[in-house]
Amino acid sequence: MPNEANTSSKPMVQITGLQKSYGQVVALQALDLTVPTGEFLTLLGPSGSGKTTLLNLIAGMTSATGGRIWINGRDVTDVAPEKRGLGMVFQNYALMPHMTVFDNIAFPLQIRKVPKAQIRQRVNEALEVIRLPHVANRKPKELSGGQQQRVSIARCLVYKPDLILMDEPLGALDKKLREQMQLEIRRIHTEFGITMLYVTHDQEEALNMSDRIILMNGGAVEQLGTPNNLYFEPRTQFTAEFIGASTLLDATVASTGTPASFVLEGGLTSRAILHEPVAAGARGKLLLRPEVLRIVSPDEVPPGANRATGILESSLVTGGTSSHYVKLPSGTTMLVRELTSQSATSIQAGTPVTVTWPNSAGRFLQN
Repeated sequence: MPNEANTSSKPMVQITGLQKSYGQVVALQALDLTVPTGEFLTLLGPSGSGKTTLLNLIAGMTSATGGRIWINGRDVTDVAPEKRGLGMVFQNYALMPHMTVFDNIAFPLQIRKVPKAQIRQRVNEALEVIRLPHVANRKPKELSGGQQQRVSIARCLVYKPDLILMDEPLGALDKKLREQMQLEIRRIHTEFGITMLYVTHDQEEALNMSDRIILMNGGAVEQLGTPNNLYFEPRTQFTAEFIGASTLLDATVASTGTPASFVLEGGLTSRAILHEPVAAGARGKLLLRPEVLRIVSPDEVPPGANRATGILESSLVTGGTSSHYVKLPSGTTMLVRELTSQSATSIQAGTPVTVTWPNSAGRFLQN
């Protein structure tokens, strides 16, 4: 199956003022969104955040209260789902159990009256893409969960849609299979350059797979950006807490120099780079990601370094990384994560420890 990536500079999806209400309940606030052709965009958020509502509106499975949707330059706001030129992959695979794998993949072509010879060629090509040519004559019940999901993806690819929508497609798989399928989906996306919109509530999945992430909260966009943007440059406390692990310390701006100075909870102090203008006295949270923190002995702390002293509550070794939980006198627990080979795994729980971090590590989030 040849790579038919659309190299056009026009957006694949353009949304203006899109909203959805159920009576007095607003499921999706007015939203504007542009998705470039070939992008892998993940809709991320907790249950009830609006991500599935947005996907269903784009798919045409529910009607909008207001706004317009364009797919590949065509206004599809009032167009039936089957005429929008898109494919869908669901969590439950949606394969027909009485049909073989070959016939499941061929079905979209059959209903489009594609000639039989072309159907056979395109189905065989799709089976090669998903690396399952040997299962063509099997029934879905004879496949593993990961294989069934790959077949459902092939069923989308076979009729060459402009856009593929995926709604929690890996939610029914175990952790190892999910990780394998993440690689498979990214490989297919890279190979074909097809635009994909992917719904998940799993932030690690979103960080691993996406070109950009749209983080939803309460029916609105909390933040839109690359995985690095959302992880290292969160604009709100919600984003900081939802995307990855973190320590959030109560903070007050003491001075606004470069770096700025902060008074933290429990009488701690820190310096950090301000990314937005704030006034002295402003209150908020200082965000510290676990991989920028270090546990050191007292004689390793440089004079004037940012530091906090607490009690090591526990350590958790997971493969090549170790996570240490340090309880501060204020009651907050700091999470320190480092390579196991470099970690203080010999320190016993209940031991006083010192945690340090550079000025570049902290990010201030104003209340």
